[in-house]
Amino acid sequence: MITIIFYIDFTSSSFMTSKLVLTILLSSVLMLSVATMAIQTADAAKASGSHNLKVRSKNVCGDRLCSESPSVAHPKVMKEEKMTKQPMIKEQMTATYAMQTKTGTLTSVQDPGQGHESHQLAIILPPSDKVYKGILSYSASVNIELVALHGPLAEGEDAGQAIWTPDGKTKFALTFVDPANKMGTWVFSGNALAVHTMKTKPFQVSYSVGYMELDKSDTAKTGTLTSVQDPGQGHESHQLAIILPPSDKTYTGVLTYSASENIQLVALHGPLAEGEDAGQAIWTPDGKTKFALTFVEPENSMGTWAFSGNALAVHTMKTKPFQVSYSVVASQ
Repeated sequence: MITIIFYIDFTSSSFMTSKLVLTILLSSVLMLSVATMAIQTADAAKASGSHNLKVRSKNVCGDRLCSESPSVAHPKVMKEEKMTKQPMIKEQMTATYAMQTKTGTLTSVQDPGQGHESHQLAIILPPSDKVYKGILSYSASVNIELVALHGPLAEGEDAGQAIWTPDGKTKFALTFVDPANKMGTWVFSGNALAVHTMKTKPFQVSYSVGYMELDKSDTAKTGTLTSVQDPGQGHESHQLAIILPPSDKTYTGVLTYSASENIQLVALHGPLAEGEDAGQAIWTPDGKTKFALTFVEPENSMGTWAFSGNALAVHTMKTKPFQVSYSVVASQ
C-alpha cells in the first residue's frame, strides 16, 4: 500500500501550477500501482510453477492467442509433429510407382520380326511381362513409325489384329502408329516400345522417355478380348468390348489398342442422378441406371487414347464380333 498526502493551493495565483503538480502525482501513483501488480503476478507465477506459466502463455497476439501462432509453438511440439508426418509420407511413396527416365541415341537395325525383314527397328523399351505407361519424345533422321507391343498372346488370341513375332511362336499384338514426322511426342502404354521404318537403310533416333513399369492389376493390364453384343438399350445391333468395368470411382489413364477392324472408343460417366440426362448422349442397360456417353471415332484399328471416366470400352456399330488387344494403365 502506497499513501501520498499532498496539499493544493486553489488561490488564483497558484491554481494552474497546483493542477500540473496534481497531474504528475496521479500519473506517478498509477505507474507505481501497475509496477506493484506486475511484481506480485510474477512472484505468484514463480511460486505456482509451470501450470501458471502455461496459462500466461495465452496472451493475445493480434487477432488470436499467442499459443495458436506458429511462431511461438514450442520447439518440442514442432519436432513431434514432424516425426509423426514422416512415416506417412514414406508409406505413400512406397505405395506409388516411381517414374523412370531414359535418354539416348540409337542406330536402327534390321527388324527381327517375321515379315518385317526389309524394315528397320530401334527398340527403346524391351519386351516386359509388366506394363509400361509413359511419354516418349523423339528426333529421328527420317520420318518414323511408332510401335507398341501387347502380350505375348495366348494361343488363339491372334484373330485378325496386327501381329509381331520373332519366331512364329511367341506372338505380340502390334500397335503401329504413323505420325508422318521425324520428331514429336507420344503418350503410350504397352509391353514394349520401339520406333520403326519400312526402309532397308538404318536411321538414327535420339529420344527421352519418362515411364512407369507396373505389375499387372485390375487397372494396369494387357489383354485380348472378343466383343459381345452391346447390352445398352438402342445398341442391340452393336458390338462392345469392356476394358474397365463401371465403377463409382473415376478412372484416368492411357489406353493403347490393336483391333481386328476400325473401332470406336467409349467412356461412361455416372451413373447420373434423376433429371441429369438432359440432352447429352446416354448409355443405359435397363432404362433406369443411366450413364453419360463419350463416343470417339478415331477411324483406325490401332492407336492410343488418353481418357478419364467411370468405364472404358471399345465398340463397333456392326453385328459381327471383333478382336481387340490392348494395354491400359489407369489410376483411381
